Amino acid sequence: MEHKPNPVDVHVGKKLRERRSVLGITQEKLGRELGLTFQQVQKYERGANRIGASRLFQLCRILDVGPNHFFEGLSLNKNAPIPGMSDAEQAEFDPEKEMTREVMKLVQAFRRIPGDKARQGVIDLAKALAADGKG
Repeated sequence: MEHKPNPVDVHVGKKLRERRSVLGITQEKLGRELGLTFQQVQKYERGANRIGASRLFQLCRILDVGPNHFFEGLSLNKNAPIPGMSDAEQAEFDPEKEMTREVMKLVQAFRRIPGDKARQGVIDLAKALAADGKG
């Protein structure tokens, strides 16, 4: 029987990958910071390996986020189905809510733009282009 990662572990791994990418940290560099190989980081990001509390604490310090960052998007409602623990219908995948590679590349590039005026110009341009697409 094939082992499928727990959806919560997959979610946490995805949040790890997103934050690492936004900060421009490679899997190799993060692995060195944690005393791990990049393959172990890959397994965390896929949800194949579960991230323990002490490792999560290390990640929070390295990535400058609180623990809640990794669980954003998961429901704390006691009546809501727990991903992977219920036969109840799960929410459909919504690509609009997902941080795509394209968005991560955009954020990385945006962070490297020097000057507030230039960054505001990019924001204004993006808004104008988005408005043109609605018509």
